[in-house]
Amino acid sequence: MDRKEFSAVTPEIQRLARLCEERDIIDPELYTRYEVKRGLRDVDGKGVLTGLTEISTINAYREIDGVMTPIDGELFYRGININDLAKGFTSENRFGYEETVYLLLFGELPNREELEEFNTILGSYRKLPRHFVRDVILKNPSKDIMNAMTKCILTLSSYDAKTMDISIPNVLRQSVELIANFPAMAVYSYLAYRHYDLGRGLYIHQQKPELSTAENLLRLLRQNKEYTDTEAKMLDLSLCLHAEHGGGNNSTFTTHVVTSSGTDTYSSVAASLCSLKGPKHGGANVKVKQMFDDLKEHVPNWNDLGAIRDYLCDILDKKVFDKAGLIYGMGHAVYSISDPRACLFEKFVGKLSEEKNMQEEYELYKNVAKIAKEVIADKRKIYKGVSPNIDFFSGFVYSMLDLPEELYTPLFATARIAGWSAHRIEELINANKIIRPAYKSVADNREYTPIDQR
Repeated sequence: MDRKEFSAVTPEIQRLARLCEERDIIDPELYTRYEVKRGLRDVDGKGVLTGLTEISTINAYREIDGVMTPIDGELFYRGININDLAKGFTSENRFGYEETVYLLLFGELPNREELEEFNTILGSYRKLPRHFVRDVILKNPSKDIMNAMTKCILTLSSYDAKTMDISIPNVLRQSVELIANFPAMAVYSYLAYRHYDLGRGLYIHQQKPELSTAENLLRLLRQNKEYTDTEAKMLDLSLCLHAEHGGGNNSTFTTHVVTSSGTDTYSSVAASLCSLKGPKHGGANVKVKQMFDDLKEHVPNWNDLGAIRDYLCDILDKKVFDKAGLIYGMGHAVYSISDPRACLFEKFVGKLSEEKNMQEEYELYKNVAKIAKEVIADKRKIYKGVSPNIDFFSGFVYSMLDLPEELYTPLFATARIAGWSAHRIEELINANKIIRPAYKSVADNREYTPIDQR
């Protein structure tokens, strides 16, 4: 059976699917009657408290005169403001992702000797098992790079003699190995798809132990292995800003849920990866890029603010783009006034756009962000403010770095494996109870009907 036959939706399946659609509808009023916290969030958008963590802190509100008041968003990694962390390594012209990983895993910033030792450990793991690339990645490529990476992660468990050992030293070892090898799994999976599905040339470069994660990513991806320091530092900053974002985001909560069952590291990471790929989560950066591509077709004059406004209104009215009614990259489940990651990122995005001679497109992004905020407020009833999130700018940055669209979300995963690893270890250390929230059944009981009487 070839791919086309395997993927066919037959008339029989379509008929059965209609039964699902007709039978599984739940009256929305019931959610209100039973006070269901849909999405584990209150009606005002506040998340339902399901756990405790010391890994990161997100602040979007502050109590002022007894009233919870929206503030500019704040993000702390292990108590350190993300702005201060980024300023620290960028002002010294250093790569920061490995330092960030150390902070998230071990709770403290490393000194120079500790960071050098950790980089050496990471470097020693930057190599996949013998023949893994040939036998696992190249033999069955996929356009969906996130799924290809999930396959890689689950297959890696068969190379590990201690897959099911969930002692902290072993889980830390597995986590560091995965952090070190995510760049290779992402890029090799893309290169396999690029060769076998798109008919392009195939080249496989090895990671260099002495290079940073960002440098290795660019070196593996580019045939000539070349990149500028600015490009690598911009990608490094992106990795740092995507590395962690609290225990309640969808993929990290998945980490906690799956870890609480007592399963192995590979299964936990694979589950989180599958969560991240969704367009409402890590896949949003791809949607932003595609949305802007569509906007450029509808609005050839990027300085026509009225035309931009009309286009964004049409998006909200489900008339254009994917007709989902969403302006991707705008708004966040937690932040209201601003996303601190987006604000920090934007400062560097402008500098990169100058180097790449893409200032005009950068102005387009800024205009869309401003107008989108206005039209969303005009056309939608929202309980809090709306501002650009980090996905709004990350896709633009990746396009300036000439990175393929298929790698946008895998790059997010390559960063976030640090946060997932930290949360998995925290869950194993502190919790010994499986996470199992309640779902109330609203189905009516019925008598069983013998098959001849149906």
